[in-house]
Amino acid sequence: MLPRVIIHNAVSVDGRIDGFPPEIGVFYEVASAWDVDAHLVGSETLFAESDSMDEEPGETVAREAQKPRNGAPDADAPLLAVPDSEGRVRNWELLDEQPYWGEMVALISSATPDEYVEYLGLVGVDYVEAGDDHVDLREALAELADRYDVETVLTDSGGTLNGVLLRAGLVDEVSVLVHPYLVGGTSPRSFVRGPDPSESAPAASLSLLGVERRDDDLLQLRYALD
Repeated sequence: MLPRVIIHNAVSVDGRIDGFPPEIGVFYEVASAWDVDAHLVGSETLFAESDSMDEEPGETVAREAQKPRNGAPDADAPLLAVPDSEGRVRNWELLDEQPYWGEMVALISSATPDEYVEYLGLVGVDYVEAGDDHVDLREALAELADRYDVETVLTDSGGTLNGVLLRAGLVDEVSVLVHPYLVGGTSPRSFVRGPDPSESAPAASLSLLGVERRDDDLLQLRYALD
């Protein structure tokens, strides 16, 4: 059985995820209202976060030995799952120090380099292998449900992972925290990215679940996928 998947993003009025100062406190306050079992975080999102940690993810590649996790993870904290078929995320020891997550799991494919699998063993990070040349998210989510009893997943991601989940029919709910900014621009920085809609993959139809005004000029919109 697949877990319930909720996409949650901070956006401008014109739907961009960059070019404006997001209200991070409100964003995570909203996110905490869901009783989620796992956070599905895109590798690109972790790369951006590691910039704020003053270390590039690739800086750990050359290290032969990594420190293992310090003690047992917090059983009450959500699991962190990161799709990373190419084995790019190499800052798990920094992620281990963050207070947001308990267990950590890399989602890989059969094409993931053996060296990366060995690296995960060195740092004490579990992995789920799903798919051939890329991570099969449907199979990976099913394995998370079976192995870790994950029932609800919240994404913390940019548009690419959200787009893959949407096109695969894996999204149950969408939450957008709309900020009072118009960014403009021509770069495709929507919170959902991927191929343009077509007859075989039409635009997703939504049903409004609720609208709530938060912190003066912020609006939270919640939709269910039809």
